This record gives sequence, C-alpha cells and structure tokens, in this order.
Amino acid sequence: MEDILRNQIEKIVKLTDEEFQFVLSHFSTKTFRKHQYVLQAGNPAPNDHFVVKGLLKSFYLDETGKTHILQFAMEDWWISDPQAYHNALTATLNIDCLEDTQVYIISLDNREKLCAESRKMEYFFRKKTQAGYIALQKRIQSLMTLSAKERYDQFIQLYPQLSQRLPKSLIASYLGISRETLSRMSDH
Repeated sequence: MEDILRNQIEKIVKLTDEEFQFVLSHFSTKTFRKHQYVLQAGNPAPNDHFVVKGLLKSFYLDETGKTHILQFAMEDWWISDPQAYHNALTATLNIDCLEDTQVYIISLDNREKLCAESRKMEYFFRKKTQAGYIALQKRIQSLMTLSAKERYDQFIQLYPQLSQRLPKSLIASYLGISRETLSRMSDH
C-alpha cells in the first residue's frame, strides 16, 4: 500500500526513506465497502482521499433528485469535496464507493502541517492542485463545446481502463447524456 502512495509522490518529487516515513505519518488508512459513502452532502469534509484500491464517484443530487457525477477516482487518484475540504465547510458533494475501496486519508490540518515542514510536499500538493484545475477546465470546456459523441470518444481515449470498470449508466451521467444516447453511440 505504501508503495502506491510513494510512487504517486515521486512522480513529482523524490523522497528519502526518512522523508517518506515523515510524510506517511501525516496520513491514515481506511477501508470502505462497495456502496458505502466516504462523504455525504451536509456533513463536514475534513479529509482528502488517495485511492490505493477501488473505484469511487463524487456526485450531487439536484432539486429534482437527478444525479450529476463530477468525478470518478480509481487507484492512484485523489478525491474529495475541494470546496468543503479547503474551506472547512459542509460538503455539497457525495462520494461513494463503486467497489470495495482502500484509501489513504489526510486531514487539512495534517496537510498544512506537512506542507509547512516539507517544501517538497508543499510543491507536490501545489502541482497536484494545478493539475486538478487544468483537468476541471478541460472537462468544463468539453461539456460546453463538444457533442455527446465527441465527449464519449474523449472519455474512452482518456480513461480506457475506467470505461471498462463502469456501467454505461454512470458514464452517461458523467457525460451529461442519457443512457439510451450512450448505448446508441457505443454500439456503433
């Protein structure tokens, strides 16, 4: 389990064994079962989650009860409700497990302490945050400018392994299209 976290960090910064043990001391681990909520809207969102094993989705329900999926997260990905996490607010998003899941958890307090004491980790989290902003911008632009077929093709190209693990109904929700539309597109 530790290797996955260390590899994630060392894609951006190299750590000595001692430095990694220091980093690790700021995290805890948790296991969730399939269909278990990691976070529910209306609750505090004190943790960011690094996925070691499993698959999760973050979503919100609109006033009509329709589900809107914002993000999926599989192994080697991070997931939280960023607004609630960084601003100590209650969550507006739900995060639930699509598979049995193991995560590393870091509280905002521990992240702040870690960044204050390690320039490498401050740099790491800054680079991860920038990458998240860029991914979000690309997602919004694709929703605004691409056709449903183009969004589906882009999803398959960007996340081939994810598309194999998800039911079409969840992919359709993520893409903002109906399950029927997705079925027509994927059958061709």
